[in-house]
Amino acid sequence: MIDASRVITDKPKRYRIAGEELVVYRASGSVHVAPNTCPHMGAALHLGCVRDEQIVCAWHGLALGPERHGAWRPFRAHDDGVLVWVQILRSETPTKGPVICARPRPATFIDAVMRKEATCEPRDVLQNRLDPWHGVHYHPHSFGSLSVIDQRDDEITVRVNYRIARAFSMEVDARFHCPDRRTIVMTIVDGDGKGSVVETHATPIAAGQTAIIEATLATSDRPGFQRVLPLSRWLRPVIERRARRLWIEDAAYAERLYELRQIRSAESARDQPDDDLRVNVNA
Repeated sequence: MIDASRVITDKPKRYRIAGEELVVYRASGSVHVAPNTCPHMGAALHLGCVRDEQIVCAWHGLALGPERHGAWRPFRAHDDGVLVWVQILRSETPTKGPVICARPRPATFIDAVMRKEATCEPRDVLQNRLDPWHGVHYHPHSFGSLSVIDQRDDEITVRVNYRIARAFSMEVDARFHCPDRRTIVMTIVDGDGKGSVVETHATPIAAGQTAIIEATLATSDRPGFQRVLPLSRWLRPVIERRARRLWIEDAAYAERLYELRQIRSAESARDQPDDDLRVNVNA
């Protein structure tokens, strides 16, 4: 996962994903992802521009398109209309495309995407979201009550009283599950907004660094919701601000999980006997 689809334009942007420095841009409506280093002299391609469906290096004008240029070659990208993905081949088995869970029907939801970076690993982000018991105590501004009503090996369902405003809240049942190792999906299965989805993606940036990309796809079967859809442009920032407020707190939670694991790892390494010293003493 890279970012929201709507933030990728014909102005190149730089991202770091899984240790790779990337340039991401849109040409003729399609998203392109490639190494950010120009194969000529190593200039940062995100400082260039897009012209005639190619990215043009700012230093000497080398134009690069979707084809390979020596050792430089673009990555496989996917734009699902809400989010933009890239496939970086490592030790993991590649898939034909990103794993995208069930979403509301097109043109029936308001989508909003929040991106935040944190000092942790992707598993810390997921572990935070799979620990609902801290929700009300830690986020009283957003939750009036929260209880686990079903827990299985591969999913958990909670009943939550979600605060819309100071004096107004709604109760919903939300199911959480992980379709892949770096994603957790919350789906409202009962109550107001049934069918709405919140996808939380944890993308590795580098060792101990993770990008949290959360997409909210809000829908409702209320008759008046269709009249609200044209207001998406103004409602989207409100949804994103609420998501970011939660993740300011939850990122601190994930970072603490990571910090504690680092401390335990250091303590474990310190407690291990030195093999060479042990041999010498025994001798």
